[in-house]
Amino acid sequence: MKRQTFNVLFFIRKTRTVKSGETPIMLRITIQGQLAEMQLKRTVKPELWSQAKERCTGKDSKSVEVNRYLESIKLRLYEIHRTLEDENKLINPMEIKRRFLGLDEKHKMFFEVFQEHNDKCRELIGKDYAKVTISRFDTCLKYFKEMLLKQYHLKDIPMKEINNAIIQDYIHFLKSKKNLQENTVIRYMKVVKKITNRALANDWIDKNPFMNIHFHEQEVHKEFLTKEELEILRTKVFNVPRLELVRDIFLFQCWTGLAFIDVSELKPEHLVTDNEGNIWIRKARQKTKIMCNIPLLDIPLAILDKYKGYPLCEKKGTLLPVPCNQKANSYLKEIADFCGIKKNLTTHTGRHTFSTVVTLANNVSLENVSKMLGHTNTKMTQRYAKVLDQSILRDMQNVRENFSPKTT
Repeated sequence: MKRQTFNVLFFIRKTRTVKSGETPIMLRITIQGQLAEMQLKRTVKPELWSQAKERCTGKDSKSVEVNRYLESIKLRLYEIHRTLEDENKLINPMEIKRRFLGLDEKHKMFFEVFQEHNDKCRELIGKDYAKVTISRFDTCLKYFKEMLLKQYHLKDIPMKEINNAIIQDYIHFLKSKKNLQENTVIRYMKVVKKITNRALANDWIDKNPFMNIHFHEQEVHKEFLTKEELEILRTKVFNVPRLELVRDIFLFQCWTGLAFIDVSELKPEHLVTDNEGNIWIRKARQKTKIMCNIPLLDIPLAILDKYKGYPLCEKKGTLLPVPCNQKANSYLKEIADFCGIKKNLTTHTGRHTFSTVVTLANNVSLENVSKMLGHTNTKMTQRYAKVLDQSILRDMQNVRENFSPKTT
């Protein structure tokens, strides 16, 4: 196992002074870029401190005592680090600080455990987690810190003090201060629940803080294009290269069902030709790692051929020159206006269009659509079928009105 970088630093903050004019000595523990700080029980006159030596420069008895104190602390910290290595325990600055302060496992701090969880998951990006998932974990922690500081005036809290009221306060904070919708709040709270479940399993807390807290996901309208809108988009001539490119990427999504991130990562090795000459996309979804098996029809094949040898593709080793998600969504709004499509087009809309109009509306079985989308089960795919049924019902109600007997 690669040895971690471990560093102990003593320093002073001249902005903090006590009545005697002295300033507290601070300790910073750093491991692999992570750090923990604490204020030590010693002060020093700023003019008697050498940052280069991390020691007092005075010759008086107090300066000598302070220097001995700092040396003993450094030795103690290295001893704790060595012990953790021998015990094959997770080594991070907060754990060393906790042991230095004499806190046992049952005195774990909430944000310490939360950060530890996020850091462990970060090491599994590309294996078990996507970057966007870790970003959500980090934002969840950031918002919790904001809430605790604003409402409780605390920078951290012992894990054992996390209770139902604090969880409820955080839910309210996400909805009222961050203006998050119910489904987004649920995703954040699932992260927090992972932390508290770990605490329960390790006896760091005695009671489940999520007791009697229930969540109900709201039905979300999934926008998709009609067959007519899809044809307008396909045949429209664009004189602006960036719009033409994003239109083509969007059409590729409409005819393959791939998520935007998966299109951006599509490489030559993801194309497979079967015994009958049919070309397939065989790629694991970045989000779930479930394999997608998608036969390529003429339109997506033509798009791939169009961008073959494109400079950006050659540079990145990808099949399509996909811009960032933010730019793509911005350009899609321009494209919708240009085509006269009165819908909020996003990079999600292409996948939804494939799921509904391109496949389910053309009698492709739910099971096969599920496999092409890389869903874990058909229950997820049924949401698209339900949306399509609502669309059919709406259209048939228009037919009913047109053919209903007229009363005079």
